[in-house]
Amino acid sequence: MKNKTPKLPNVAFLFIMLVSIKLVSCSDSTSNQPANAEGFTVMENELKNKFGDNAYYTDLKILYIKGLGNTISTTVTQEPESLKMGEWDLSQDTWTQRSEVTLEVPEGTKAADFMFQLSNKVKLTKLGGLVEESITKLTTEKNIDNPILSMAFVKFPKNGDISKTEYAVRLEPENGGTSFTYYYTLNGELIKMDY
Repeated sequence: MKNKTPKLPNVAFLFIMLVSIKLVSCSDSTSNQPANAEGFTVMENELKNKFGDNAYYTDLKILYIKGLGNTISTTVTQEPESLKMGEWDLSQDTWTQRSEVTLEVPEGTKAADFMFQLSNKVKLTKLGGLVEESITKLTTEKNIDNPILSMAFVKFPKNGDISKTEYAVRLEPENGGTSFTYYYTLNGELIKMDY
């Protein structure tokens, strides 16, 4: 009589499956997204998933940190008239609240007038496209090979005039050195470049 032992799954096959699952799950990771319109759309969706489609922001930055990838730093609330906001960071796909802040607004004004929402006017997709455009400009105009994103952010005016909101993109050479910051209108027109 033959001794029947249960067949064990092929270890190599299991290893390949686990690696494949890990790669697929990491492809949606905000920390690994490219610095372009598509990658920034994924980050905008992450913000909306965390804080809701109607959240209000006073500060929103995307930083690229070597070894960590993309990090999001924001000050946000779902209830602007409460004047209470949270400072949050997303690093390696984990949200951490740094602190709570209380907003002060001039008497007789609405707190929401000093905040922006991710909507038709302010879009991270647009900011991501401007990162791509800035990289092309820097490569062409300053002859810098492979500039990388240091930081991209929404610069919202303190007086709440949304028409004066700017997108800013800070780039630096791949191996460090002078940083170059491009400022754009909400429509994507270049305002200036500083270095």
